[in-house]
Amino acid sequence: MRATLLMCLASLALVACGGGGGGGGGASPAPTVPVDNAPGLTDTTVYSSAPDAALPGAVEAAAVSSQTLTVNGATLAYTATAGHLIARDPAGAAEASVFYVAYTLPGADVATRPVTFFYNGGPGSASVWLQLGSFGPKRLVTHAPDTTAARPFPMVDNAEHLLGQSDLVFINAVGTGYSQAIAPFTNRSFWGVDADAALFRDFIQRYLAVNNRGASPKVLYGESYGGPRTAVLARRLQEAGVMLDGLVLQSPALDYNSNCGITSGDACAGYLPSYAAVGAFHRLTQPVPTDLGAWAVQARSYADQVYAPALRAWLGSGQAAPALWQPLADLTGLPASQWQASLNIPADDFRVRLLPGQQLGRYDGRMKAAIGSALTADGDVSSTWINDSFASGIVTHLRDQLGYRNASTYVVLSNAISSWDFRHAGRALPDTVPDLAAALAQNPRLRVLAVSGYHDLATPFHLTETDLARVDATRVKVRNYAGGHMSYLDDATRAAQLADLKAFYANTLALRAAADLGPERRALASRPVVAVDRAGTPQRPGSVPPTQEPAVQAPLRDPWVPPTMRVR
Repeated sequence: MRATLLMCLASLALVACGGGGGGGGGASPAPTVPVDNAPGLTDTTVYSSAPDAALPGAVEAAAVSSQTLTVNGATLAYTATAGHLIARDPAGAAEASVFYVAYTLPGADVATRPVTFFYNGGPGSASVWLQLGSFGPKRLVTHAPDTTAARPFPMVDNAEHLLGQSDLVFINAVGTGYSQAIAPFTNRSFWGVDADAALFRDFIQRYLAVNNRGASPKVLYGESYGGPRTAVLARRLQEAGVMLDGLVLQSPALDYNSNCGITSGDACAGYLPSYAAVGAFHRLTQPVPTDLGAWAVQARSYADQVYAPALRAWLGSGQAAPALWQPLADLTGLPASQWQASLNIPADDFRVRLLPGQQLGRYDGRMKAAIGSALTADGDVSSTWINDSFASGIVTHLRDQLGYRNASTYVVLSNAISSWDFRHAGRALPDTVPDLAAALAQNPRLRVLAVSGYHDLATPFHLTETDLARVDATRVKVRNYAGGHMSYLDDATRAAQLADLKAFYANTLALRAAADLGPERRALASRPVVAVDRAGTPQRPGSVPPTQEPAVQAPLRDPWVPPTMRVR
């Protein structure tokens, strides 16, 4: 039974796999000192991602450098910090040496300047995907979903960075990057839903204390398994007195029990809208839509009102109405004969049946490659396409640009999932929606932004919508975009997603400020932001003179409407 579960879970590394791997046994940490007066930091510690590896001790040290970012002729100065902090439990015991990279603006008022903590999922994934793919100051150019560009991908100044809104801290889970447990703990001590969230809580508290950021607005940004981590972590942080302002959930897997890719092919109705989006991209649907958002509305409606009840009946009796087969074929592009053979089609079957002889990407169903080719050798073209470039890119970035040097392998993906303790709140697989609801109940100003790709076949967007419908919809914003699991890799989507993030930050900061205002000013501050001027100041109805047009239109014109009503 456990072997079957592990095989199932191993297939669900919910962030792109590859690179890194396990290391050898832990070694004694040597002092971290510059070598030959080279700028930055040479860390001579040998790090390992092995389950039973542990450091006998650790020091807190980092390479700190001044950097610049040039976009559209404008230059922004920022500070980069790459190194380790020691996470300590509430009693003060050292738990792990956690590797992080922070990008901050020098001279900013820490009482008002937000700080955002980023992390990927896996479980067992480093934060490299978010760090070099999303909204940091540097970005690898992937050209997703194209698979013909030259590799390794070039690294560029990121025009879609978030430094205008927040300082950015990228955290690597224990056993990833250069993070490792400190004895008597071992890496596997933190490989579980609750232990992992507690460790992240302790690291964030340490970062806030060391950097005097206790008064700063605080945002968590978690991708994939980082979604359930965020739900549990937010609750744990607020129980410890660290109140948050915003949570960003990137392609989250909040309830493992609702995802048929995890629960061995149980009812896959939540995947149908994603199948429809992927089929439309490959121009196999009838009709081929010109409006992806409208097509998603139609697919949701059919999935919820027709397909889901028919699928439940089929799973119970094995009988299905023939009238279903052709509409399903028209909606998804998968032939009616396939639906006739089985009304319940898991994503891994859909990926190899939609285009005969081709494998579609799991993380991005728009990507494809011939079965048997190098890009399909690891089972997911959309993961294989980017793995090596990110694995080499992070080492180059740390060594040559940030001045952090270490001879160990930067572990992009550890084998943590093979021994991860998924138990949580009395269930064998985690459902963290109640944790998210509890975090919202703890903090009236806390808000959530969930972002997903229409073409993600690992954590389908409609499952996220369904999961989030279980919490207070007035405090959750859902946005869907063209793209896969890492929707930000799509150039057009990244710009749209950044605009939504900017408006989200403006609204969360307004809610924070309103808590200290009188009734009249609080009422004005609580109005939704409709624009952000060139100085980053939020503009609201009644706050902009009639003759003054806002400089930049923000896309969140009606914040906090029910998740299932919002379609991009």
